[in-house]
Amino acid sequence: MIIATGVAARSLPGAEGIAGVHTLRTLDDALTLRGLLANGGAPGSGGVAAGGGGRRVVIVGNGVLGCEAAAVTRELGHEVTLVGIAETPMAEAVGAEVGALLAEEHRARGVQLRTGEVDGFETAPAGPAGTGRGQVTAVRLANGSTPASEGVASGGPPGSEGVAAGGGGGTLLPADLVLLAIGSRPAVEWLADPALDTTDGLRCDAYCAAAPGIYAAGDVARWDHPQHGRPLRFEHRMNATEQGMAAARNLLAELAAEAPAAAAGDATPAQERRPFAPVPYFWSDQYDLKIQAYGLTAGADRVETTVLDRARRRAVALYGRDGSAVGVLAVGLPPRLLRALRAVVATPLAWDEARERVRAALASGRDTP
Repeated sequence: MIIATGVAARSLPGAEGIAGVHTLRTLDDALTLRGLLANGGAPGSGGVAAGGGGRRVVIVGNGVLGCEAAAVTRELGHEVTLVGIAETPMAEAVGAEVGALLAEEHRARGVQLRTGEVDGFETAPAGPAGTGRGQVTAVRLANGSTPASEGVASGGPPGSEGVAAGGGGGTLLPADLVLLAIGSRPAVEWLADPALDTTDGLRCDAYCAAAPGIYAAGDVARWDHPQHGRPLRFEHRMNATEQGMAAARNLLAELAAEAPAAAAGDATPAQERRPFAPVPYFWSDQYDLKIQAYGLTAGADRVETTVLDRARRRAVALYGRDGSAVGVLAVGLPPRLLRALRAVVATPLAWDEARERVRAALASGRDTP
């Protein structure tokens, strides 16, 4: 058996049943949002900002998914406010300096950045006579929520700033559509076997096995990575594809080893299980920027960022943990240089050695357009 149940989108208290509040995890979620946001939210399509000109969209969560959604939504012609508890977008995944560079691009594109915690939603009756589910009209932020550094002054459509809620409460962000991009939880609730460790996903060994005859792959699997020496769980399409193949291969090898001995004269070599030890990889497309990372970037205790061209948002960052370089990230760099950077973290290197190899790779690619 291979378990590949993935993850489920997290929501917020009070969000269920409110029209216009969405999550993004399934194909149906994506198709629904595409239908609502296509063509800049043409007047007459429902929930359009007064006077037309697109919807007022509030995206809650400024991690990878929230930032990608903000970029797409803004390019479709909508007014976008991106709200996060952390002041810097994607800081947990890429570090403060790369996150600040991405924040500059979002502001330059007209996205309003806010720092704060959502305290609830304002709604209006959806039906003609006050009937039907309530339609979201605003996101309410808790007291103390503020514009992210330089956010309101240098970005966001005029008049789209949050307004103080009546009675001295928090800030209201007008919204025709709200996307909750606040993370996910592994879909393991149905696993009732006490022998299985379901803490932050289904715990597996280096072969992706959770127990004899039970393997896992994709977003739900937390497996022992042989190179990094600790359990890891990745929510990315590339990892799900590669891990699915590895889990299937290892399960078949286990079953073959348990089968009766092969008939005499069968010279077919026995298949053996192999540890799943990829170089972790993820990418994110935001506007014209392509962010690509190899290795581990989250949880680093040391980050060194080199901004190569601030105007074009070109940068490289090296990530370290316990004295070793474990991850590297590039923004806006060509494929040839990316291959050299990947080699730096294919196996953990001492920090100083890895830093020198990154510098050498950048020097060799300086003339690459």
